[in-house]
Amino acid sequence: MNNLELFNINDKVVKMVKEAEEHLQKEFKLCDDLEEYFSLKVLTSFKNFNVSESDFAETTGYGYGDVGRDKIESIFAQVLGGEASLVRGQFISGSHALTVCLFALLRPNDTMLSITGLPYDTLHEVIGIKDNPSSLASFNIHYEQIDLINDDFDYQKIKETLINKKIKVIEIQRSKGYSTRKSIAIEKVKKVIDFIKEISPETIIMVDNCYCEFTEKLSPCEVGADIMVGSLIKNLGGGIARNGAYIVGKKDLINLCAERLNLPGEGILVGPSLGMNREFLMGLYHAPHVVASALKTAILASYLLEKLGYAVEPKYNEKHSDIVETIYFGNSKDLVNFCKGIQSASAIDSNSEVEPSDMPGYDDKVVMASGSFTQGSSIEISCDGPIRSPFIAYLQGSLTYPYGKIAIMSAISKIINQ
Repeated sequence: MNNLELFNINDKVVKMVKEAEEHLQKEFKLCDDLEEYFSLKVLTSFKNFNVSESDFAETTGYGYGDVGRDKIESIFAQVLGGEASLVRGQFISGSHALTVCLFALLRPNDTMLSITGLPYDTLHEVIGIKDNPSSLASFNIHYEQIDLINDDFDYQKIKETLINKKIKVIEIQRSKGYSTRKSIAIEKVKKVIDFIKEISPETIIMVDNCYCEFTEKLSPCEVGADIMVGSLIKNLGGGIARNGAYIVGKKDLINLCAERLNLPGEGILVGPSLGMNREFLMGLYHAPHVVASALKTAILASYLLEKLGYAVEPKYNEKHSDIVETIYFGNSKDLVNFCKGIQSASAIDSNSEVEPSDMPGYDDKVVMASGSFTQGSSIEISCDGPIRSPFIAYLQGSLTYPYGKIAIMSAISKIINQ
């Protein structure tokens, strides 16, 4: 590998990576198998819906008759196992799509129940956990939560709650967010959905699937979820979509979401693509390879950092149910230096100095490395974490494995050199 001195990569780290790659062939092969599986699935859907160059055409204004947009939504529904989907550039983030979904499904006096504990920080003001006059709580929508037990669902408490209360929506957040729990594997999602539907079949099960797409062969909708949500500046955007998100699920629920995003009576029939159809289609087309690369990068980081004495989750040879790798540094210095190393090996703003700072939606200062082509993209390669004990870095992404490897070598060298 040439020009490694430009990134201040330690010779010891180069040797460590070479040894690691020889050891990780089995784990990398599983990533390649996933890439092949989803490549066939995506390409089959493109062929089923006869995607053509004319589908890239831009619509403006109301967006009436946007054939490409409609095909994209049919493709996302098919690939992710739902009856229908809403895939729009009008969503600015996954959190925005989750917000639209919650406001679409819930009405005054309804109750929302999270069974994976406290949701992402960015949803606290949406729900009303943190006071906000525009929250669900301000519309008299109630919120309850049940914490996980040893990284699994508290089945007894879920049963008691469903028997004693009318729950309109159950929310399952698969990825860990800024918590210390494990991400939720799809077989656990299936088990709890089957359990819930036996007790309360009318309860809507909504899954926050951010970071999890294409990491396992089944999606939440394919194991019984009523509706699921994700961002397009994460896995399924393939590093190409510049914004947007998707909601996939039952047709009647998707229509409610479309009417909340747009307006009642027009719903899914309006919304201009503004030239984004090509990005959404190309992003999904590249997503199997990009997600496999992100998984390989996470596996490499997990292996190396555990060798260096840091606790990691998941371990390199454990199942990865999302693209996020958590690294427990135990001190702010190593956390910040690791993020600095990621930033210095990024394509964009590599000369920027990463420092902890306040961020909208978060109570603690956050250190964030994200030298990406799209602001806030988590799939290109990024690493961030709140400046609070136990000082965890949340590493995610990489458009290709070689870029991810260089970034990991840079980050580890930054720690060693310091």
